[in-house]
Amino acid sequence: MENEVLIVGAGPTGLALAIGLEKQGVPFRIIEQNDGPGRTSRAMVVHARTLEFYRQFGLAHRLTEAGIVEDAVHIYKDRLEVGRIPLGEMGGGITPYPYLLSLAQDVHESILVEYLESRGIRVEWQTELISFEEKEDHIEAVIQYHSGTSRSRYAYVCGCDGAHSTVRHQLDLDFPGGTYSQMFFVADAENTQPFKGMSAGFRGSEFNLALNIRTTGTVRLIGIIPPRLIDPKPPQEFSPLIPHVESVLPIKVGEVNWYSPYRVHHRVADKFRKGRAFILGDAAHIHSPAGGQGMNTGIGDAFNLSWKLACAIKGRMDPAILDTYETERIAFARKLVATTDRIFKEAVNRKRFRNIMMPYIFPRVVQSYKVRRILFKIISQTRIRYPDSELSAGRSGGIRGGDRLPWLPIEEGDNFEPLTSVDWQLHVYGHPAKNIRRLSDRSGLPLHYTRWTRDMRKKGIKRNAAFLVRPDGHVGVAATTANIRPIEEYVERFNLKMR
Repeated sequence: MENEVLIVGAGPTGLALAIGLEKQGVPFRIIEQNDGPGRTSRAMVVHARTLEFYRQFGLAHRLTEAGIVEDAVHIYKDRLEVGRIPLGEMGGGITPYPYLLSLAQDVHESILVEYLESRGIRVEWQTELISFEEKEDHIEAVIQYHSGTSRSRYAYVCGCDGAHSTVRHQLDLDFPGGTYSQMFFVADAENTQPFKGMSAGFRGSEFNLALNIRTTGTVRLIGIIPPRLIDPKPPQEFSPLIPHVESVLPIKVGEVNWYSPYRVHHRVADKFRKGRAFILGDAAHIHSPAGGQGMNTGIGDAFNLSWKLACAIKGRMDPAILDTYETERIAFARKLVATTDRIFKEAVNRKRFRNIMMPYIFPRVVQSYKVRRILFKIISQTRIRYPDSELSAGRSGGIRGGDRLPWLPIEEGDNFEPLTSVDWQLHVYGHPAKNIRRLSDRSGLPLHYTRWTRDMRKKGIKRNAAFLVRPDGHVGVAATTANIRPIEEYVERFNLKMR
C-alpha cells in the first residue's frame, strides 16, 4: 500500500509510533528482526511527559499499575543517608504524574504489544529490513522473512531499529559522538534488606544507583566497574562486584537475576530525516544513563512524528509539516546529549562533585521551591518546548507558541482530558467570545473552554487566553479571544483540515 508507513523496530519507540498511527487511522506495518518482545528489564524509568502521552491513548493507567512509583531519591554517603530529594513535592501541580515510574522495559513493551493486538495489529517478528530505495512518490523496500524475501511499496519508512540502525546506515547519515572510557555495569538482583526506593550512593571515587524493579524486593543496580576489577577484562559474573555495591549502598545482594557490563556512548545523527525516511529513538540519538532520558526521548520522537505523518498522509496539512519533526526533535536531542554528557563527566571525573556536591550540597539546594520546580521539569521532560518551530506562533501572558500546554486541575477533572482525541483543538480560559465560536464552527476545530481563575495566572495563563493546541498537547498558537486573527492565519497558512 503506497499510503502505508513501514515501522522498522518494535522497541518502545517503534511501538509508540505504531500506537500513534493506529489512533489516527493511518495504515502501517511494524517489523522486528527479533523473535519476540524483549525479555530483560533494560531501560527502567518512565517520566511524567511520557505518561502524559500515554494518557492520550488511554494507556497511562496500565503502566502505572504495572510499575512502582518512585517519588523521592535518597542520597547516601558511605551507606549512611545524608539527603532526600522529594520528587513528588517537586512535581506537584506541574503534571498529573509528579514522580518517576520504575517499570521494566520488557513489561513496558508487553503492555504496548497487547494494546496493539487488542486492535487487531500484530508485530511481524523475525522480519528484517534488508534495503530500501526512494522513488518519486514512495519507498520501495526489500524485507526478509524466515521463509524468503519480498519487495513492497510504502509511503514512508521509519527507523526505530536502535543504535545499529539499518535505516540510518541505508541513508548514509553521520552519527557523531563518542564512547566514555569507563566500563559500566547493570544488574537486577534480590535485596534482602529494607530499601527505601530510588537511591544514589557515593563512597570515595565510586558511586552506584539503585531503584525498585518488578517487586519491592528486587533492585536494579547501575554503576561504574572499579578499574581494579577490569584488568584484563570486566567480570563476566556479578559476584566480584557485590562487595563494591554493598560498601556504597545499604543493601544486601541476594540472588542475581541479570548482569551485564557495557560501554556508554553519546551520539546524535546529523539528520533525522532524508526524503521519505525518518530515524527515531536510539537510531537517531544515544545518551549517557544520566537521568534515564534515552527511552523517554525516543517515545517523544514517536508521538511527535505520528501526528505529523497522519496529517500529511490524510491530506489534512501540507506534507511540508514533516520537516518540523527534525527541526523540533534534533534540537532537543543535541541539547539533551550535551547536558547529560556534562553531568556524567562531572560525576565520574570530579571527586568534589561525588564527595561534596551530590551528597551534601545538592540536597540542600533543592530545598528551594524554584529550583525544585525547574529541576523536575527538566528531568520529567515537561519543560520541552519548540519556540523556534515553524509550527509555533504568538504569545499570550506567559505562554508562547511551542510550549507544552500547562496542566490545570479544574472542576471537571483537568484540562488534559480533551487531549485524548489526539487532534487539533481550541482552548479558551475565560469566556468563549462569538468570534472564536464562529471559528470553531467554520473550521471544525473542537472548542474547549474553562472558567478562568487567579490560580491560572501562576501558570502564565492570562484571562481570556485562546490557544490552538496541537495533537501532542503543545500550543501551536497562543492568542486571546480579543484577537484570534493569529489562529485564523495559522489555519489558513497550513491549510489545516479536521478529520
